[in-house]
Amino acid sequence: MSEIRLLKGDALKILTQLEPQSANLIFADPPYNLSGENYLTCKSGKVAKCDKGSWDQIDDINEFNKKWIEECVRVLKDDGTIWISGTLHNHPSVGMVLKQLNLWILNDIIWFKPNATPLMQKNRFVPSTELIWLAAKSKKYYFNYEMAKRLGNGKQMRNLWEIPAERHKTTHPTEKPERLLERIILIGSKDGDTILDPFMGSGTTGVVAKRFNRNFIGIEIDENYFKIAKKRIEDTQVENDLVKFLDKIANDNMLQLDFYSKKE
Repeated sequence: MSEIRLLKGDALKILTQLEPQSANLIFADPPYNLSGENYLTCKSGKVAKCDKGSWDQIDDINEFNKKWIEECVRVLKDDGTIWISGTLHNHPSVGMVLKQLNLWILNDIIWFKPNATPLMQKNRFVPSTELIWLAAKSKKYYFNYEMAKRLGNGKQMRNLWEIPAERHKTTHPTEKPERLLERIILIGSKDGDTILDPFMGSGTTGVVAKRFNRNFIGIEIDENYFKIAKKRIEDTQVENDLVKFLDKIANDNMLQLDFYSKKE
């Protein structure tokens, strides 16, 4: 049975209390720093101020990224990997920090959302991608190539991942689809490994980690989202038949491919 540790508080403080080399895989979806008076979004078809929460308002994003990534590197095992999600607003800063810390950058994965929300503005392209840095401490890291190939319908998996955006299961504004985390955790870790998410949000990483019998450490600063994540993870059942589950994923992928080929 997997061990689940949920820690409420500031990731910058809690990360310093974790044991060195205690995580096999780290997935982080850090604040993009897009909230505040100068940032706008669209709500119910109208322009509105973007306010995801105080956790998304940071004075010095570069310094913030350097601090939490530095601590994550300390906590990461020597053969582990760190996956960091972001958009163009935060992606360059994260990449710079990874270079400064001498990490081995393996890929920049492009998550393409074919059903991305249309824009109200007519002066730019519709944002349809998010970017995921994949890095390791050295060239000796765990990567399940055969699993990646299986999830890629028998072909080498490319760094362009077409995964549709999904209706959120919770009220968290940046909730990631479970399908995205299933791919990351199955490829980047083994049964019984420990997964760390320093910005747990509504708990998607923990849900998938528990589903695949991984240990999980989740950190979340917001009281409401912490409660939501805790309940989601508690309600999650362990997947006892991985082969059957993988066959279902493969079938879903083929149905998706058929759908888009017919549209063309």
